[in-house]
Amino acid sequence: MRHPFRRLAVSALTLAVAALPAGPALARPGHGAAALPAVHPRAETAPLTDDEAGGNADADDPAIWRNAAQPDRSLVVATAKEGGLRVYDLDARLVQSIAAPAGPTPDAAPGRFNNVDLVQGMKLGGHRADLAVTTDRGNDRLRVYRIDPAAPGGPLTDVTDPAAAPVFSAGQAEIDEQRTAYGLATWTDRATGRSYALVSRRERSTLALLELTATAAGRVGYREVRTLDLPSAFRLPDGTSWSPCAEPGELPQVEGMVVDPDNGVLYAGQEDVGIWRLRADLTGTPRLLDKVREYGVPGTYDESTEECVAGAGPGYGGTRLTADVEGLTLLQEDDGDGYLLASSQGDDTFAAYDRETGEGNEYEGGFRVTAASATLDGSEECDGAAVLNRPLGSRYPNGLLVVQDGHDTPGDGETAVTDFKFVDLGDVRDALDG
Repeated sequence: MRHPFRRLAVSALTLAVAALPAGPALARPGHGAAALPAVHPRAETAPLTDDEAGGNADADDPAIWRNAAQPDRSLVVATAKEGGLRVYDLDARLVQSIAAPAGPTPDAAPGRFNNVDLVQGMKLGGHRADLAVTTDRGNDRLRVYRIDPAAPGGPLTDVTDPAAAPVFSAGQAEIDEQRTAYGLATWTDRATGRSYALVSRRERSTLALLELTATAAGRVGYREVRTLDLPSAFRLPDGTSWSPCAEPGELPQVEGMVVDPDNGVLYAGQEDVGIWRLRADLTGTPRLLDKVREYGVPGTYDESTEECVAGAGPGYGGTRLTADVEGLTLLQEDDGDGYLLASSQGDDTFAAYDRETGEGNEYEGGFRVTAASATLDGSEECDGAAVLNRPLGSRYPNGLLVVQDGHDTPGDGETAVTDFKFVDLGDVRDALDG
C-alpha cells in the first residue's frame, strides 16, 4: 500500500543520504533503477479509479488461476479494494465484477478487498474445488469464492461461511478503526493436506495463521491456529534503537506475503523494514533476509504535512529495496530452482532472490516493467504481483507475471488511476538471466 504520509520528504531525505557513511547507502527513489533491464507488458486491464464515478475501485493484488482443461481460458482474479473483486481473461478483458459487501450498518466501514490468493483442490461439499481467498479489510474477515468457469453468472461464487468471525477485532467498534485483516498468503501443508491462510493486520506487526475449514453446507470458514508479532523496534549497530517513522500509534505493517510450498517457508514483506523469512506455521525464529534502504534512518512525523521528515544520521539498510517493499510472489522452476520476486515500490523496480534458503536467498538481480508503447505504459508504485510458471495457451506459453500499476497513465493528476499489467514470463527470465 502507498503511504503518502510515511514518505520521507525529498529534501530532508537528500540531506540524510549525504550524511551516511561509505558502504550500503540509502537512496532516493529511482536510484539504480536505470541499470536494471526492462520488460514490457503485453496487455493491461481497463483502468480503475478511486472515486465515486469509478465505484471507489483501486487495483491492489492479483492471483492467477490456470484452467487445466483449457489453459487459454485461464483467469486472473484481482482485488479492487472498495470496488470488490475483478476477474479478467488472458486478454486482460473483464469477465466478472464482484462488489465488496457492505458493512452491517450504514455508518460502519464498507467492505474493502485488499489481497487475494488461491487454494487448489480443497474438499468442499463432497468434491474438490479451487478457491479464491481474499482479505476483506473493511469488515475484518476472509471472503472465499469457488472458482468454476462453467458456473452460471460468472466463474466465482461466494462460498464464505456466514458465521465467519472477525479475524482480529473484538467487535464492530474495533473493526471501524480499521486495524483489520490486510495482507494474505495461502498455504496447503503437504504433510497433512490442510489448507491455511496467513493474514497480516493493518497498522500492526501481527501475523495470524488461520486454518480453512469446510462446513457440511459446502461453505468455507476458518479458525485461528496461532499468531506471531514481528518486531516493531530494532537494535542498530551503533547501539541505538530504531523504529520506522509512522503516524502516531501505528506499527510497521506487513502486506505482501507468499509461501514456498516445497519447504513451508513464509516470506513476509514488512513494508518499511524489509523481507522476513519464517516457517509458515509461525513457529521458530523469523530471519530478516533483506532490508529496505531506509532501514535505520531516523525520522519525525510532521502532523501538519502528514509526512515523515528524515533526520541526519546513519542508515543501515540494504541496496536493493526502496520502501515500501510490497507484493511478493514465487517463481517456481521445474527443476526446483526459481526466484522470490519482490516489488520495490519506492523506485518502481522488482528484486529477485534465489529460492534456496540454504544459500541465504541470495539476490539474483532485478528488472523494471516499462512502457511497451505510447498507449501501454509500465508499472509504477506496484502494490501486488503474481507469477505462474505454467503454459497458458497461445497467449502466454512461457507463463505469466501480473503486476499492479499504482500510477496508470494517462491520468488527470488528481484521481488515483490504477490497473494490472500482464507480462510474458519468458521476458522476465531473459531479463534475469541476461
